[in-house]
Amino acid sequence: MSSSIEADARDRADMEKLQAGHDAALNDLMERHAEPIFHFFCRMTGDVEDANDLAQETFVRIFKARDTYRTEHRFSTWLFTIAANLARNQFRWRSRHPNVSLETEDAETEQSLGSTLPANSPAPNEEALASERAKAVRVAVNNLPADLREAIVLCEWEEHSVAEAAKILETTPKAVESRLYRARQILRERLKSWLN
Repeated sequence: MSSSIEADARDRADMEKLQAGHDAALNDLMERHAEPIFHFFCRMTGDVEDANDLAQETFVRIFKARDTYRTEHRFSTWLFTIAANLARNQFRWRSRHPNVSLETEDAETEQSLGSTLPANSPAPNEEALASERAKAVRVAVNNLPADLREAIVLCEWEEHSVAEAAKILETTPKAVESRLYRARQILRERLKSWLN
């Protein structure tokens, strides 16, 4: 049995426990999915505090809506659908409120978002170049229209299939493919100096 199938089975079992009134099952789900959800929100919002808040809110929503989950569906698809909807709500909220710069440092850690996201460490002699490249990619992705950014983050960084992303975004696989194509074209143009 592949690890993906095993993970799906564990998720379904935990959701069945949660639906049966075993609230501690939520802890197991959070243990497996909190980090990917946090990173999803970091990439979608560009803000660590918002990502933390939204990740917590995602699990609150899961707990509140536990009776609506159907165990014949993949839990991760349901989870990311809730997360994507919360991200969209955050974008709407931001459109009515001022934004904070992506490079704003956290007062406690004195680190920017870019320095807190996990990444493979480049060789020491390439660290500065890799840091600049990563910053350019983050800025380029963050400046994509929301629908294109969602598709790129889900399919490229979160490694969901086009079909899963379509379910999460409540659209068709063809629409996700179209968004991915447009997003890649825009990113290729914006990042062409880094692609040489």
